[in-house]
Amino acid sequence: MYAVVRHYSTAPGSVEAMVSAVDHEYADRVPQEVGAVLYSAVDTGDGTAITITIYDDEEAAVRSEATVAELQRDLGERFGVEQTAAHRGEVVVSRASEAVARPVRFRP
Repeated sequence: MYAVVRHYSTAPGSVEAMVSAVDHEYADRVPQEVGAVLYSAVDTGDGTAITITIYDDEEAAVRSEATVAELQRDLGERFGVEQTAAHRGEVVVSRASEAVARPVRFRP
């Protein structure tokens, strides 16, 4: 497995609208579109957020880059979102409960 963690910033107060859009417009289709086995978005406060995307392998992560860039452009235009950092690497330890497989919906 291979992980990509992306850090984003936007104007304070825009994160809620951006995360709501991600939940309603992207979260259900992103895994299939980019070949991910897990996609999570986290509001980290002060106008920042991270996404954690897990793929079967590095090749799947590389193949997803064009689709991810398209989604980022859309969010950037609508909410002023900018990617500030991205970390990539092989998943070397992983455990998950069945709770991970249940969708979490955004609740403002």
